[in-house]
Amino acid sequence: MSNVRVRFAPSPTGFLHIGGVRTALFNWLYARHEGGTFVLRIEDTDRDRSTDEAIQIILEALKWTGLDWDEGPYRQTERLELYREQAMGLFERGFAYWCVCTPDELEVRRKEAQAKGESLKYDGTCREKGLRAPTEPAALRFRSPQEGQTVFDDLIKGQIVFENQILDDLIILRSNGYPTYNFSVVIDDALMNITHVVRGDDHVNNTPRQIPLFEALGYAVPKFAHLPMILGSDKTRLSKRHSATSVLAYQEMGYLPEALVNYLVRLGWSHGDQEIFSLNDMIRLFSFEHVQSSAAVFNPEKLRWLNAQYLRTSESQYVAKQMLPYLEKEGYDEKACARIPGGVEALVPPLRERSETLLDMVAGAAPYLSETITIEENAAKKFLTPAIVPSLTKFADRLEADPSFAKDVLEHIFHVILEEDGLKMGKLAQPLRVALTGGTVSPGIYEVMALLGKDRTLHRIREGIKQIDVTSSSLAG
Repeated sequence: MSNVRVRFAPSPTGFLHIGGVRTALFNWLYARHEGGTFVLRIEDTDRDRSTDEAIQIILEALKWTGLDWDEGPYRQTERLELYREQAMGLFERGFAYWCVCTPDELEVRRKEAQAKGESLKYDGTCREKGLRAPTEPAALRFRSPQEGQTVFDDLIKGQIVFENQILDDLIILRSNGYPTYNFSVVIDDALMNITHVVRGDDHVNNTPRQIPLFEALGYAVPKFAHLPMILGSDKTRLSKRHSATSVLAYQEMGYLPEALVNYLVRLGWSHGDQEIFSLNDMIRLFSFEHVQSSAAVFNPEKLRWLNAQYLRTSESQYVAKQMLPYLEKEGYDEKACARIPGGVEALVPPLRERSETLLDMVAGAAPYLSETITIEENAAKKFLTPAIVPSLTKFADRLEADPSFAKDVLEHIFHVILEEDGLKMGKLAQPLRVALTGGTVSPGIYEVMALLGKDRTLHRIREGIKQIDVTSSSLAG
């Protein structure tokens, strides 16, 4: 094990979005590549918006994507006394001061500064008052350095320089005793010995505020790596109008977790022109040197393509297992699955070639899992005609008479009838397909019969013939 320690620290204020999982993934990959530790921390000090339900969603999403953590999950609300102790330590050493400015007063000054085109940062009214034990509501502010520069070497963006004169005297403890984000995150990163802070580049501006806190507290400053933003196809920040942003929404839409992880790693990281990576490949090859600094563009079509590749190449048993929850949601029970010779696993090879998601596969499985089918009206009109009745009847009779149901037997019966009746393949295959599945699109006709089994194949062909007879009689009448 190396001393590398990284963390993923989401706020439980809603679903876990695509950008959040990409951040977790890059942290996880770096920890695994270096033989380090991946820490999960829940930043739940926003009492108005944080919920236990959101925490469960985060945990479920990480488990679904396979991003297992080595420590945690830690919750900031269980560490409040620790933050207060650290804040008071800064106060006692002169790095923080009490501020009794009310929110209304601060808003008035902010508007005045805005009108004059001046900086909107706190004007330092209480900075030199020397308040020790204010009796009125007071917040504790950090005495930020106002001279010189804060410089850090970002592992992705390179050297970044901030002028200290633009830094605000941050509130580190609110008047209600709760710590602020920029303070609690520093305490946690320091005391959890986080060596690398890997996060979205929307946090770049927080870094010069946090580095002086590390230094004032006497803790080592971690290395920083700020990941590029993820944009929608219109080059604006990814949102619901571009695609689903909740990770678990992709689970509901029938994506394999491996496909989503593979897609997310390519949003900002590359290894030549390679598109498809096993998890072991990602771990072995990952480095920040190959993470781009420019924004990545989310492409739903590319994700669907990648998911289709995983459906085609994954073990049939695994894909079948992934299908089961979706089948259950559609109302297919064990009895329905037992109708298929070979069970659900037998569905995978013929269905995945025409599918991009597990939902596609479930939709394609309907004719084989259902006891009865509804034949599409247009398909019936086009293919289930009186002219084909003799050939369909002949096929059913010969199939029933032969004790075997092997593919070579089916092919022999089929081709003999084509020759006897002077038909091209599609002239018999499509009516059979419609009678067996209800539609005109399916796997190969012999695969369809194999999935249905002999009894259901015969039953559906004869039911299709009856429908032709009924239709013919009504037309004649």
